[in-house]
Amino acid sequence: MKTMEKVDLSDCPICSSLSIDDKEDFLLDLKCSIKAYPKNELIIRQGDVCDALYMLMSGSVKTEMITENGSLLGIEIIKAPRPLAPAFLFSDNNHFPVDVTTLQEVEIMRIPKEEIIRLMMTNPDFMKQFLTHNSNRTQFLTNRLQLLSIKTIKGKLAHFLLEQVAVNEKTFTMNRNQTELADFFGVARPSLARSLSEMVKEGIISISKKEFTILDFKRLREQLE
Repeated sequence: MKTMEKVDLSDCPICSSLSIDDKEDFLLDLKCSIKAYPKNELIIRQGDVCDALYMLMSGSVKTEMITENGSLLGIEIIKAPRPLAPAFLFSDNNHFPVDVTTLQEVEIMRIPKEEIIRLMMTNPDFMKQFLTHNSNRTQFLTNRLQLLSIKTIKGKLAHFLLEQVAVNEKTFTMNRNQTELADFFGVARPSLARSLSEMVKEGIISISKKEFTILDFKRLREQLE
């Protein structure tokens, strides 16, 4: 429990409104455990029972899903501090829908379901943040399904790139390499590389290492048609 002294819960989306005066005392009173995992370790398997809230307190992980045809589909990269699949904690079918693999050394805080219920009963702001976060995750999954429904790789790229840029901006830093992006789209890496190369040659985008710039929004949106 002593390692928890370094944890700042206020940065976590479901804990930012916790009404606590002394975080150190709060953590010491919280019924939970923390475990460290090395890089590239599978820490949760798709189908494992979700009987506690798993909070990523440091490092980053990737989540992947094995589809019905046996292929591996990348879902997202999660950086601390974030809960892992919190909505499934209270599901009738409370099993993790994805594999979770560490991208670097991480620390996971495990909070039993009964403790989460206690926090909700004693802290309405926590319950509100928990529900809000789960609603936001539903929006993310809706966008993910929309992306997967697009048939062409260029269409998937266009959808993804348009989501990454902020309003009135056209440049962003890509947080995935080509292999991870191909897994995220559920396509072969060579096919993705070819589509990216074609979009660069067509003057739709430019790429400089991890920096992507949209040069022609109109033609990029046309890829969605």
